[in-house]
Amino acid sequence: MSATTAIPASTTMSAAATSASASSSAHILRLNHNQLIVSLHGRRKSISASSSSFFSTYRFNSSISRSSRRISYPSSIRIRPLSPVMEWQDVTVKMEVDVPISVAYKCYSDREAIPEWMPFISTVKILEDKPDLSRWSLKYEAFGQNIEYSWLARNMQPTPNQKIHWRSLEGLPNRGAVRFFPKGPSSCIIELTVSYEVPQLLVPVASALKPFLENLLSQGLERFATFARSYSADTPK
Repeated sequence: MSATTAIPASTTMSAAATSASASSSAHILRLNHNQLIVSLHGRRKSISASSSSFFSTYRFNSSISRSSRRISYPSSIRIRPLSPVMEWQDVTVKMEVDVPISVAYKCYSDREAIPEWMPFISTVKILEDKPDLSRWSLKYEAFGQNIEYSWLARNMQPTPNQKIHWRSLEGLPNRGAVRFFPKGPSSCIIELTVSYEVPQLLVPVASALKPFLENLLSQGLERFATFARSYSADTPK
């Protein structure tokens, strides 16, 4: 006779319950998995829609911004190239003059007499109604051409027996100063400084212009020394 082992009913029922529970859990997992996929898919669509909306709004706003920028600049405005800055030069000459400082100062203050001793100044005319203003003209042949310029100058407040200075108001841009230093009872030192904007015509020879003018100013002071001595002799004591 063969022996048959009996399986308790409770054990069979437990196994069945466990199988059913596992099946139910798997079903729940499948449902949760499907719901997660659906949820993620929904969120992806939402994010995609939001991104699309953002980029559409950005393109729209950018289009409006570009359009606004185009509208904000009138067509009549044109950008012009900047003019080049002209070169300024300074020339200083100094010379001892054998006349008292008061005579030298008085002689140099006679602006309309300056063409008598300055080689390149042709005329100086003081305005009758405004004696601090004067019209100057320059004529000289140099660098193979006839050079002619004019300007209106204002004499600034002088310091008697010490300083005369001026600046141009129109015409050839320039400014300068004459300073007087006592050397002794019958002599003084004159220092003349002239600053000027190099004219467009003379820009190609700008490097040669400074020593050329320095030489002319030195010649002028030499002639001024002779003029001042005669001026002193003619001045009533």
